[in-house]
Amino acid sequence: MRWRTLATAALLAAVTATGLGAPAASAAGPGEPGGLVPAADREVTFTADGTTAYGTLHVPAHRAGQRLPAALLLPGSGATDRNGDEPPALTPGTLAAVAGTLGTDGVMTLRFDKYFTGRTGAGAYQGDPGRLDLPAFTRQAAAAYTTLRDQPEADRRALLVVGHSEGGLQALLVARTVRPAPAGLALLAPQDERLLDLLTAQLGDQLDQAVAAGQLTEEVARANKAGVAAAVADFRAGRPTDTGALLPPLAGLLNALFGPNNARFVRSDDAVYPPDAARAVRPGTRVTVTCGTADTNVPCATVPPLLGALGRAHTTGPGLRTLDGVDHFLHPAGTPVNDHALAPAVEAALHEFARPWKR
Repeated sequence: MRWRTLATAALLAAVTATGLGAPAASAAGPGEPGGLVPAADREVTFTADGTTAYGTLHVPAHRAGQRLPAALLLPGSGATDRNGDEPPALTPGTLAAVAGTLGTDGVMTLRFDKYFTGRTGAGAYQGDPGRLDLPAFTRQAAAAYTTLRDQPEADRRALLVVGHSEGGLQALLVARTVRPAPAGLALLAPQDERLLDLLTAQLGDQLDQAVAAGQLTEEVARANKAGVAAAVADFRAGRPTDTGALLPPLAGLLNALFGPNNARFVRSDDAVYPPDAARAVRPGTRVTVTCGTADTNVPCATVPPLLGALGRAHTTGPGLRTLDGVDHFLHPAGTPVNDHALAPAVEAALHEFARPWKR
């Protein structure tokens, strides 16, 4: 994870209409019982904490009057919009791709521009982004879930939440606050450790890679690892942080994270241990967790505590799906970040997750 994007992946998929309906349905009009309603996207809005948020509801082709399973899609951290993009530089279309894949199984989806992205923008936090914390994003996502639940096509018995990266943690937090509770959760390369533990590990890996490439000496790498650990410990303890001895890119990153615009959010996110959130998931919830063997941001080695907590919560399968050669952006390893190349293994995991509700 880059701290700002514990998220992002994949391809900007075209929406695929599925051939649903009995053979005789073609004789009926779109608005008549049994008539085929074509796939469509529509803009939706909802309000949370005084801010209007904007989103895209994708409704797959279906028979008129049919109720559909419905999934809320949650992006990773930072300024990641409804499609899973951080324009102009980062535009892989992660959530648009997930919506397209689930749409082929007859699952309707809602994805939205969270705070400081897309049409939603800063809203009530204009001029004071330092007031934002993790619970504010959770309340916004819960309001989106309610909006999805109340759509006329939605089947309230088949409400789902799908989160990528930090969105996976948000999926766990949303699941324990909304009603009815989700029937299923898909956690795609989810944040499975405390935020600053994850960041410390990622920066350590990057320093090791720089040593292996001959860009740094082992002594410099060791000193910077110690400096990052000390800065994190000081921040957590509420003490002033000293980044003066760190390499400039590391110092700049930590100064931004611990500065007035981000400190409140970072503290609130870092206070959550994802396995603790997982233990509150409703028993019987269908859960898929993916990890990619080429994911250096959230490696498979860190997943067991989260899986153990989900097991103690008595959730049901599919459970863990290890995706060979898949990176954090849900690409086949080596794929350029903005290429539209959702890994086939990711699509297969989504189809497997959605199978009980497939229309």
